Amino acid sequence: MSMSEALSEQSQSAFEQKLIAIRRHLHQNPELSNEEVRTTASIRGWLQEAGIRVANFPLKSGLVAEVGGLHEGPIIALRADIDALPVQEATGLAYASLVPGTMHACGHDFHTAAILGAAFLLKQQEKELQGTVRFIFQPAEEKAQGAEQVIRSGALEGVRAVFGMHNKPDLPVGTIGIKPGPLMASADGFVVEIEGKGTHAAVPEAGVDPIVTGAHIVTALQAIVSRNVSALQSAVISVTKIHSGTAWNVIPDKAVLDGTVRTFDEEVRATVLSRFDQVVHGVAAAFGTKASVRWIKGPPAVQNDAGLVELAARAADFAGLKVIAPTPSLAGEDFAFYQKKVPGIFLFMGTSGTQEWHHPAFDLDERALPISANYFAILAEQALEQISSKFEVEVSG
Repeated sequence: MSMSEALSEQSQSAFEQKLIAIRRHLHQNPELSNEEVRTTASIRGWLQEAGIRVANFPLKSGLVAEVGGLHEGPIIALRADIDALPVQEATGLAYASLVPGTMHACGHDFHTAAILGAAFLLKQQEKELQGTVRFIFQPAEEKAQGAEQVIRSGALEGVRAVFGMHNKPDLPVGTIGIKPGPLMASADGFVVEIEGKGTHAAVPEAGVDPIVTGAHIVTALQAIVSRNVSALQSAVISVTKIHSGTAWNVIPDKAVLDGTVRTFDEEVRATVLSRFDQVVHGVAAAFGTKASVRWIKGPPAVQNDAGLVELAARAADFAGLKVIAPTPSLAGEDFAFYQKKVPGIFLFMGTSGTQEWHHPAFDLDERALPISANYFAILAEQALEQISSKFEVEVSG
């Protein structure tokens, strides 16, 4: 199925303008993680207007819809994330955010509009679908909470494969990044609290300085990557915040370090987290201080299924997209939680963006909207056909 075949009564230009209008509405009305109530209502309205049924899964925000099911067959899922970021927009666009301090600075408005477009296209082909396509409009990706909420709701039950994407500003429109194995990293946060003994800055020997300890911890942590992780693998440890003290002439009794650890491999992840604890407590003890480490566990690494990569590449070729082997990103993505449950693939869609993700001036080329919608409609149809043959063997067996 191509877009021209699916749009028998509506021109491709009108279809593109509809998706642009949806994306701009979402862009003007962003909502933060777990607060996407108005966003959910808008998505529901667009789906119902198209005659697409909304499934009954218990989600506070976000929703699930379905197309197909008229013929016995498997269920596959397409996922879009719908939340925005606490960023003050600086694009100057006519459709810039109307919500102070909140912005779609990661392109989730694009993801939502594109997957809605795929739903509209597939609805027109519903009678031919060999199974069911489930559309997951997921909340709270930015907090790495939404995927697990969707899983707990039961929306992944019966799903044989799940597909998702992220816009990629540095890839031109018309290209798509597809690769097997790791694509995005696990993302864990940490808070290290160092307890010393405060004193006057002129009499340091009367106290125990947590700032000196913290400085040595920051330096020592970097040796974990260089000395405990193979040069053939990847890991990043970044200390991003240091808080301590209230006056220029007082050595404080406490220092706090915040940051993140990123890895692509679960064994490397376990090694880094274990060595992290050892280094922090060892350095703290050496300087006569006490330290505690609190981990904020994030999603695991996105690991793409090799078989689905071949399917996704064939669909891209059918859609006229140029397939490239993308450079993995150390950013995190909670799509990885779905891949722990069912085979899945996550893609990078070229959008010729102006800035990198999370930048206040982030924007993208909206010509990628109909391209993405068409691609995911083709991918869903071909996935059902491929999985249906296996489904029939299982049923008959």
